[in-house]
Amino acid sequence: MAVTSEIKSFRIDVPQTVLEDLARRLEMTRWPRDFANDDWRYGANVDYLRVLVDHWRNAYDWRAREAMMNRFPHFRTLIDAKPIHFLHVRGKGPAPMPLILSHGWPWSFWDFRRMIGPLTDPASHGGDPADAFDVVIPSLPGYGFSTPLEQPGINWERTADLWTLLMARLGYERFAAQGGDWGSFIAAQLGHKYADRVIGVHVHTPSPLDYMAGGKFDRDDFSPEELPLRRKMAAFGAEETGYMALQRTKPQTPAIALNDSPAGLLAWIVEKRRTWSDCGGDIERRFTRDELIDTAMLYWVTESFSTSARYYYEAAHHPWQPAHDRMPVVEAPVAVAVMPGEIVHAPRRWAERYYNLQRWTVIPRGGHFAAAEEPELLVADLRSFFATLR
Repeated sequence: MAVTSEIKSFRIDVPQTVLEDLARRLEMTRWPRDFANDDWRYGANVDYLRVLVDHWRNAYDWRAREAMMNRFPHFRTLIDAKPIHFLHVRGKGPAPMPLILSHGWPWSFWDFRRMIGPLTDPASHGGDPADAFDVVIPSLPGYGFSTPLEQPGINWERTADLWTLLMARLGYERFAAQGGDWGSFIAAQLGHKYADRVIGVHVHTPSPLDYMAGGKFDRDDFSPEELPLRRKMAAFGAEETGYMALQRTKPQTPAIALNDSPAGLLAWIVEKRRTWSDCGGDIERRFTRDELIDTAMLYWVTESFSTSARYYYEAAHHPWQPAHDRMPVVEAPVAVAVMPGEIVHAPRRWAERYYNLQRWTVIPRGGHFAAAEEPELLVADLRSFFATLR
């Protein structure tokens, strides 16, 4: 399908030849030796990946999953010569609030699927119709069906600019924003640069917008009760950021391998899903096998790993440029959902200074993939926050 500046309906329909090629590659996987790695200390555990690949080959049904995805209204458009795919689901209520949800890496638009019904049709999910949202869920540029991306320089800061153009094209001059991982950066940037257009910002990965240029939390901002979280982040930085070092410096090198090997791509993604979620080491507590493979499939069938990995390079090599030097940095009203299994834990003292902080909620469960892990808890917090801004 040709992508134009018009907004056109889109239907996922992966060519059968792509699926047949995938089946051959999975069958021919050449597995490495693995030992002393039951706890995944060296990375993805090969025994578990063998089980998952066997499921992919013999039980997973892409056509059924594709049909599930196609139950939602998909669209594509061209914005500043960049293809953008998104879901747009209208709310059922007296005055639905426009809300754009932004994912991260290695996520996709599909991570938000269980939030769509409760957000757009709260009355059918035990809520108040007055809390309805018009939901827009784009795939980030270079991710999934927002491909092929063939322009350099596109990072989360530029993505925020694209989202304002997308929402205006959809007829929304003012809107709300939510996100995690890169989506938290995008939502915060919207609240920083476009505060006059943003009703409010909800994030669960709160971070300084200059993080990729060395921005960090001040040690003195952590209360005594928060110091264990600071130590947790330090341990993450020491042991869990190899992927970032590679993707922010030489993303095309792993892309050659992971665009060729579906098992390799699955390992790269699943290891992060296990480490970054609130699963306690048992990944299937949080994600079914089909859900894990869905994520890999959305990168595989679109050949988008390379441009998704370059998102890190572009963030590191095009540092954030503030739109103003006022405090708070994010002037739109902000809510922070504190997930116990998140990989980033901002001190509240910093958040109160950096954001126009209106809500701080400690969520009892959930990790970095909050929308997929705890959709009901996240929806409840979103409803409560934005109810004060209607």
